[in-house]
Amino acid sequence: MTLLPPKDRLTICFAHPAYRLQERFAARGTGIASFEVRSREELDRRIGEADVLVVSGFWHNGLLARTERLRFVQSISAGTDQYDRAAFAAKGVRLASAAGVNARAVAEHAMALILALARRLPEARDNQAKRVWRGMIGDLSQREDELGGKTLLVVGLGRIGGHLARLAKAFDMRVIGTRRDPAAGPNGADEVHDTAALKALLPRADFVALTCPLTPETEGLIDAEALSRMRRDAFLVNVARGRCVIESALIEALAAGRIAGAALDCTREEPLPADSPLWGLPNVLLTPHTAGETRRYEDGVLDILLDNLDRLWRGEATLRNQVV
Repeated sequence: MTLLPPKDRLTICFAHPAYRLQERFAARGTGIASFEVRSREELDRRIGEADVLVVSGFWHNGLLARTERLRFVQSISAGTDQYDRAAFAAKGVRLASAAGVNARAVAEHAMALILALARRLPEARDNQAKRVWRGMIGDLSQREDELGGKTLLVVGLGRIGGHLARLAKAFDMRVIGTRRDPAAGPNGADEVHDTAALKALLPRADFVALTCPLTPETEGLIDAEALSRMRRDAFLVNVARGRCVIESALIEALAAGRIAGAALDCTREEPLPADSPLWGLPNVLLTPHTAGETRRYEDGVLDILLDNLDRLWRGEATLRNQVV
């Protein structure tokens, strides 16, 4: 069992290029020592000073070999694919994720993307920048659309997917979903199916929203075959991970008009390279992996961190959002 130093001898390192975690932590007046680093290089230099590390994108597994002091890593993100779990277990370092901290925010972002696609808001913004007042449209396929009666397929009916399902129901959409264990319940959807049923469900959907974690089973889940099963008037929304989609196949389908469009909060490579065709496709809406970022994010992570520290001090075996 991992033993933490007592509160008056514990030091926490907050490592992130932008989040104001230490500032929000200091405002809580816990009396626990902490410091922050804003670069991977600075983290490499100072990792040996920390008993607890709060980190996400700066993490690399080589850090475990650079310290004997580290006892607990609290991931800032819900995703934990960057951490070598076997190495953590071998080193005796505990690991927990921030799963659920931004579930509502990501679901709201996904709903906003769905609305933006249906109401053609990117086109409206582009026209505003060009000072173009668009006239009335005779072609029904080019008009704004309504969500009521449309079908949303949620891939991954977990915390985020469940929130999204309930939001979609408020717009009178029909919601079908997939999850690894359908017996866990529909979580707000009208129907729930096993993940293996995905390709059979795709032709039914007006919108396909990815809210699943990145796992060996979900990597490349949306491939050329899956895209070929989507309707030509259907949209893909990805607020999961870029690697859940075969990006080259998506670009080809979008460019050929085999699906109506896509809204992507994540891409295979981030930041998205300047030469990516996704930038220039008129039927693509991009946001820079900001679905989970809100003004409440730091405090949500700190709530999980402090809960886990209390559990470790009490000698409990199970952490909140435990990974290792």
